[in-house]
Amino acid sequence: MAQRQHLKDHFIEQRIFHNRSIAAIFFTLILFSVLLSRLFFLQINSHEHFTTLSQNNRVSVQAIPPTRGLIYDRNGIILAENLPSYTLQIIPEQAADIDTLLEKLSLLVNLRDIDIKKFKKEVRRKRRFEGIPLRFRLTDEEVAIVSVNLHRLPGVEIKAQLSRFYPYGKATAHVVGYVGRINEKELKRLPVTNYSGTNHTGKLGVEKSYEALLHGQVGYQKVETNVRGRVLRVLERSNPVPGNDLYLNLDINLQKVAIEAFENKRGALVAINPENGQLLAMVSMPDYNANLFVNGIDSKTYKALNTSWERPLFNRTILGGYPPGSTVKPFFALAGLELNVIQLDHEIFCPGFYRLKGKAHKYRDWKKWGHGKTDITKSIVQSCDVFYYDLAFQMGIDKMHKFMTYFGFGKKSGIDILGERSGLMPSKEWKKRVRKQVWFPGETVIAGIGQGYVLVTPIQLALATATLANGGQHFQPQLVSSIQRKDDLFPRRVSPQVVHNVPILRKENWQEVHHAMTEVIHGARGTARRLNKPDLRYKIAGKTGTAQVFTVAQDATYKEDELEERLKDHALFMSFAPAQNPKIAIAVVVENGGHGGSVAAPIAGKVIEAYLSQFSDEQLKSPAKKEAIEKPAKKQHTPVSIDPDKTAAILHEEHQHG
Repeated sequence: MAQRQHLKDHFIEQRIFHNRSIAAIFFTLILFSVLLSRLFFLQINSHEHFTTLSQNNRVSVQAIPPTRGLIYDRNGIILAENLPSYTLQIIPEQAADIDTLLEKLSLLVNLRDIDIKKFKKEVRRKRRFEGIPLRFRLTDEEVAIVSVNLHRLPGVEIKAQLSRFYPYGKATAHVVGYVGRINEKELKRLPVTNYSGTNHTGKLGVEKSYEALLHGQVGYQKVETNVRGRVLRVLERSNPVPGNDLYLNLDINLQKVAIEAFENKRGALVAINPENGQLLAMVSMPDYNANLFVNGIDSKTYKALNTSWERPLFNRTILGGYPPGSTVKPFFALAGLELNVIQLDHEIFCPGFYRLKGKAHKYRDWKKWGHGKTDITKSIVQSCDVFYYDLAFQMGIDKMHKFMTYFGFGKKSGIDILGERSGLMPSKEWKKRVRKQVWFPGETVIAGIGQGYVLVTPIQLALATATLANGGQHFQPQLVSSIQRKDDLFPRRVSPQVVHNVPILRKENWQEVHHAMTEVIHGARGTARRLNKPDLRYKIAGKTGTAQVFTVAQDATYKEDELEERLKDHALFMSFAPAQNPKIAIAVVVENGGHGGSVAAPIAGKVIEAYLSQFSDEQLKSPAKKEAIEKPAKKQHTPVSIDPDKTAAILHEEHQHG
């Protein structure tokens, strides 16, 4: 056994230990060198980079959204304001699990599906350190409940801010419009820098059209925060610039009178000051509450509004296209006189129908047995269709088209809110270009009574009436009257803008039409004579209209009582007052209302009476001072002027040569 034991070789063991020690020391030196090089890289080479990162962990930049400008009516009554409210928001990077957090919050406050859906959209498109709103306008009770549970809700904050509110939510919804949360499409269009910290933007009406002025300029502040992101102190601050306040020409009291006058009927009303183009009232019925859209409308309510056959979301004043019916007859009468197609003593015999030469088709008058011997005044007062069938055929559609465009028919009015439609005043060229068809004489005949292809919007009809009332000055209709910056002592007025002047061949032609329109109300046989009250302090000029919704067959009888409501005729009325010194021009359309004289005219009468009640008898009689209007307009706007003498001569020459 002893022989089998091997003696230890101390030399070999010492050599092995020595080699291992050298290897260990060498390996240690390598690791130490790597550590030193890394420390050198971090401390020397990357010192500036990591210093910046460290500073950013301590100092952050926060956007300060500006206060949105207010909107007032012409009398200083506020139409859009900012009210203090509490918003529940979440900072995603501070929340461990957002879904779990939302479940906890839903047990404390009422969270709608739309709130959660919009919040998750915002999480995907915003930076994770930014606060994202989840619920707006918390109640005091909800604020208290969330506050006592904040220690269990990482990333949740309650932020006090201003929220848009419309005191007259329904009455001004279509005009003032509303603001709503910024969507993805708007985010691409809006300047990112100026909308940092802003969740809302104008969606419709004045709120959208004047967004750049109302929004203001964003401010910033550098703040020092702790590890949890809590603000310790403000290091630097750049204050935001509040948005501009807007004053409208709209009279909210007149607006309410118009809404009440409609008595829940569907339709539209536009009232304009013919002296300067200021819009006094704009009503589209039915209406809706604009406040529902500010912080997100629930799907059930929106679906009810959007699918309703009454279309409350549809702004009829600028989007509704209606056959004008007999309301265009004064314009066609004036066109016939100015173009020398007819003279002041022109008369025809109305047997109750009209036929084109060589044709059997009868174009019927509304009065079955006819009006008999009819001149210009009688044709307007009693609304004789046959007179205008014949006049339209004599003029031809192209001359009608050209003359009517001077009054704004078939063109956008230029109103200072977006989305307006142009209506339609047809011509041969239009039909060939759009319909790929030739124009037929029968289409000219029915265009003479405002039917067929002819379509107008209420704003166009009101503006044309204002132009007719003031003797040919065609203004751009204006909602905003003045703009006030926060550093301005007084608002800066928006001057009236004359787009052009309608050519006048003979003033007596205009006077004849004005006289006939006055007889519509004050004559014994006028179609709107119910407006002629014994105590009326002034005279009203106007014209009723009834526009067919569908075509009645040649041998059929129109039985109004047997029709569904949506198939009944539209009722229209256009007027201005006082007749000798117009201060208001108005157009009313009542959908499926039946007769203009009995339905639309009384609505206009109430609005005219309410507006003119503020004027004394002397003011109602005094002539308008147009010079005071024209001069300021020329400073800011170069009107598209038409020389009356030159243009009238051209029109006369065109008529002579066909």
